[in-house]
This record gives sequence, C-alpha cells and structure tokens, in this order.
Amino acid sequence: MSSADESGQQAFKRTLVTAALPYANGDIHLGHLAGAYLPADLYVRYLRLRGEEVLFICGSDEYGVPITLTAEKLGISPQELVDRNYESIRKSFADFGMSFDNYSQTSREIHTETSQAFFTDLHTQGLFKQKTTDQFYSVSQNRFLADRYIEGTCPKCGSEDARGDQCEKCGTTLDPTELINPRNAMDNSPLELRKTTHWFLPLGDWQEKLKAFHGRHPEWKENVLRYCNGWFADGLQDRAMTRDLSWGVPVPLPDHEGKVMFVWFDAPIGYISATREWAAENGAPETWRTWWQNPDTRLVHFIGKDNIFFHALLFPIMLMAHSENYILPDNVPANEFLNLEGQKLSTSRGFAVWLPEYLAKFPADALRYTLARNLPETRDMNFTWQGFLARNNSELGNNFGNLINRVLTFCHKYFAGVVPEWSLDAATDLDRTTLAEVEDLLQRWSEHMARFEQKAAVNVAFQAGQAGNRYFDESAPFRTRKSDLARCGQSVGVAIQIVRMLALMLAPVTPFAMTKLWGWLGMESDLWPGGWQEGTLPIPSGRILGQPEILFPRIEDQAVQIEIERLEKLLDNA
Repeated sequence: MSSADESGQQAFKRTLVTAALPYANGDIHLGHLAGAYLPADLYVRYLRLRGEEVLFICGSDEYGVPITLTAEKLGISPQELVDRNYESIRKSFADFGMSFDNYSQTSREIHTETSQAFFTDLHTQGLFKQKTTDQFYSVSQNRFLADRYIEGTCPKCGSEDARGDQCEKCGTTLDPTELINPRNAMDNSPLELRKTTHWFLPLGDWQEKLKAFHGRHPEWKENVLRYCNGWFADGLQDRAMTRDLSWGVPVPLPDHEGKVMFVWFDAPIGYISATREWAAENGAPETWRTWWQNPDTRLVHFIGKDNIFFHALLFPIMLMAHSENYILPDNVPANEFLNLEGQKLSTSRGFAVWLPEYLAKFPADALRYTLARNLPETRDMNFTWQGFLARNNSELGNNFGNLINRVLTFCHKYFAGVVPEWSLDAATDLDRTTLAEVEDLLQRWSEHMARFEQKAAVNVAFQAGQAGNRYFDESAPFRTRKSDLARCGQSVGVAIQIVRMLALMLAPVTPFAMTKLWGWLGMESDLWPGGWQEGTLPIPSGRILGQPEILFPRIEDQAVQIEIERLEKLLDNA
C-alpha cells in the first residue's frame, strides 16, 4: 500500500495525467494550449525528468451536434470529419512537443464499449432516475438541440449571449430551461418545449461524500475550490446523462433508439478508454487497471476553468458510483483564460492564433516558453505578439541562448571542445557563491513544478540564466586565457555546470532545444526519463562536448507585424 510523506500527504508510486479532451470540430488555438495542454505537458516532462513513473493520456472529444452540423455543411459524414480533424490536431500537438503516451478518439469502438459498460454498471445498481421533461426543440431544423446550441439571457448576470450549458460572462453552469428568451443559436429561430424521457444522475445524493472528498484536498487551487463550494451552497441537482441526438455513444438499453449519452458523461470516460487502448497496444490489456483502480496511483486532471464542474464534481461522482474501486483525482489544476491582444479569443470571428498556422511560421519552443512565462494560473492573462517577440529575442535568445553559446563556443575555441580542468577545491568565492545560487534556484524550480506553480518555476529558470551570464562576465575567461590559463579553465568548467543545470530547468519548457543541448553536453543518459539523476551531478573535466549552434533563432519584427495586422483587420471588420 502507499505510505505518507512528511507533510501527511499520500506518497504515490505512479502518476496518471490527463489533459482535457479537445473538441474535434476545429484546430487548437493558444487559449487551449495555455489553459490545459502546455501545463499538463510541463508537469509530465518534469516527472519524467525526475525518473518517476507517469502516464499521459488525452484524445479528441468527437460527439455532439456541432460535429453533425459541420459535417452536413461539408457534405461528409461525421466520422469523416472527426477523423480529418483528429489527424490535424494530433499532428499539431506532436509538432508542438506534447508528449502524450496515447492520443485517442472517442468515436473508436473501445470507447463505445468502455462507456456503455460504465453506463450499464450505474444503471444495474439503480443509480439513474428516469424522468420525462420538457426539452427545447428546433422546428426549423426538426431536432432537439444540444445545450450549447441554445442561447438566451443569463438568469444570473443578465448577459444576452449565454449558452444553454454555461454563461461565458459569469461562468455559471446552466440548464437551457433556465435561460430567459431562449433561441436557436444557429439561426436565431424560436424554440418550443417538447416532452422527452431521459436518464438522470442524482448528483445531490453524492454531495456530502463529494464535499468530504474535497475537504481532504485543501491544497487544490483556490479557483477550483471556490467554484465547487458555490455549487455545494446551491445544492447539486439531478442531471440528465442522455440526449436525443443522432451522433454519440448509443444508450445501451432496449427501446432507446435515437438516444445517446450526454457528451460530458462519455467524454471523461475517454480517459479510461484511451488508457485501455494504450495498455492493449503495449501487449498488456489489463494493466489499465493499475492506472485507474490501484490506490498507489495519483490521478491529475489538467483543465481550463470552464471544465471545473465536469472534472471536480461530475466525473468524481461517476467514479464514486461505479461498483469497481476507481481512484479519484488527487488534483484538478484548472487555469483561467488567455486573452489575445487585450481581447477575448473568438473562434467564430477567427480572432485567435491557431496552432497549425503558428507552427508553419515560428518554432514550437518559442511559443512554449512565451506561454509558460505567462500562464493564466490564478487570473486571466494576455498574449501579445510584441510580448512574444520580446520573450524569444530578449529572454530565450539574449539570456539563455547567449550564455549557452558563449560557454560552449569558448570551450571549443580555446580548449578544443573538451571540458577543461576544474574542481570545487580550486573554486574561488565567486565560483562557490554562483554555483550555490544556481543549485538553490534549481531546487526552488523543482519545488515550484511539483506544486503546479509553473510560471514561478520558469521565472526561477530565468534568474538562473541571469546568474550564469553575470558569472561569465565577472569571471572573465576571455581575459584570463592570456594571463592565467588554469584560472580560465576553472571558470569555463564552472560555467558548464551552470549550463548543465539550466538544461534541466528548461527541458520541460523548450524540449526541442534542450534535447540538442543535452547531446552537446555529452550526457550519457537520456534526458527523458531520468535525466535529473545525471543532470544534478558535475560534468567532469576531459569530457568531449558537441559543437553548438544557435538554439533560439531571432525572430524579426516584420514577421510578428504581419500577425498583428491580421488581428487588427478582424477587429475592424467585427
């Protein structure tokens, strides 16, 4: 069984990390990356760096009315549409450096099987309530409408553009029938209520057990706990787990033709089905249970704040309700939203920076670093193209890249690319204080990463880069090479140790560049997994170093000006 560490928190043997399933109706944009995907990848790469056992799961969420409507407009089947978008999203994620162990699809047979088995388990236990209710029906389209395709006035804040599932302005999760003056979001036509029968999960029956579970996790982010406590104060209500739709996981009950599972019932089960798929592909089909039903496994969900209800309330209840002993999330680090040039992102207007388009023009590491420096961890943040330019040129280039290039180029020029003689015994006060400073920063970096304080961790890495540049200037090997070659070699040796520690701190953020640097440093182990062990040991004298190149190429003003003007035109035409 698992033990407890000194803080009283459970010590786990392995970590299962999930990132919110992106909806397969379009490409990924910067808001998605900053909200869930980059933070998840940073954490996973950190754990792998430390040599910990971790599994990283994600996949495309592929059901619902938006898929069918888009497919109809394109004249293709829903399956063709989601397969096409899956490939685009998967490739974009890979090119961005997302290190998923499995990126799956909810339209696959293994997901249908897993979701239907889950539904059947709860139904067999008698946990669902069957109710006949009024639901909005579109006469113009001859179909019941999904929540997100119903708009109206929010009963909480008065916003006139609230969706049937949530008001984006105030964040309140809604039922469509709560909207004032509801309308069809697609053609603004009026709606009428019609009777329909569905299966409901009585969330209120689980509220006290869920509150007790949350009470055992005071370390969760304040925004998550505050949001959940608001729901507890209002009292959790019965929520329909089925829908009248043509595209979705069929309800596995007789006489239920035309009814599918609520997308937020089957979507989180997608984490389980994707794990099952991974296990089968690795030749050990039953090992998925180690990741979902073994109490020595830690489960962490990375999401945006608009998914808090489903990951911190609904899915834990579903896991509690199942007859098998599923683990519950140990943490649900939810980020706030990312704005673009001071404006809210708008996919309908195209006011966004799309990942495939970005990657066709700029390096992945530059965006990863810029977003990591500006993650919306506790409040909404803003991305600007000028800020991106400064982060790449001034910080990645002038701070980190400059130091790495100076040190390795100097070593090649004056010491034939071999780490010169250096030792702690021969260290000066400057050597000792700088090494101690960077070692302390490395420890602080690790502590921040373990606590999901990723923006603070990147700031610490930046300070380490500044310390390294300051050391190189003050130890001045470019002067001592003529007057005291031994002292020059000592300075270069110490500088190489600083670069080694920088490689660890930047590895999760800029993995493409740091994989190159790891090779140039002649490290004998892989960076992932387990590079921490070798990376925290001194690089010895006599090691042959690789020939460096520019790690972080400069980006020209004109390149980002084109992007700025594109967004300005969109605003002008809005």
